[in-house]
Amino acid sequence: MAGHRPLPSLKAQALALLARREFSRSELQTRLLAHARKRVAAAAAAQAPPVDPWDHEAAAVEPVEAPSAETLHAEVEAVLDWLATRQFQSDARFVETRVNARAARHGERRIRHELAQHGLALDADTAQHLRSTEVQRAREVWLKRFGAVASEAHERARQMRFLAARGFSAEAVRRVVGGRDPAEE
Repeated sequence: MAGHRPLPSLKAQALALLARREFSRSELQTRLLAHARKRVAAAAAAQAPPVDPWDHEAAAVEPVEAPSAETLHAEVEAVLDWLATRQFQSDARFVETRVNARAARHGERRIRHELAQHGLALDADTAQHLRSTEVQRAREVWLKRFGAVASEAHERARQMRFLAARGFSAEAVRRVVGGRDPAEE
């Protein structure tokens, strides 16, 4: 195929991904393993001669053995270690950016859950800060979405479900949807 560019190396692919946004180590590992498998498949396809169904001697050529899964995993781990030592990838930085991006719209539970999916956890200071601002953040989200205290029970339940789905604590949801003035608290 004329004009077809070869797939980038693992290091180049990792840097290209990190140039777009922060990644956790586990997420980057998953993407790089998929890229490594794609590179192996492309290399095997490029080395394979065109198959002629009438040429029986060509079928006797032994295929080139692909690297094992352990070899690919070791190559990816080496690239991840290289990225970490040069501070191109940092789980602490990933947590910080994820918290900063989500804190205005989501509660502590939702943020913790999202980080747990990446195999990471909040540090104590960040968790304490999120807990201390939970009611204020929930109130801002609630005001933007609803703006007024619900007069009927089914509407209040809908507002509570909305805030709970955003990961705000039950206490914060009760305070916000109950319409209590934040100055009283």
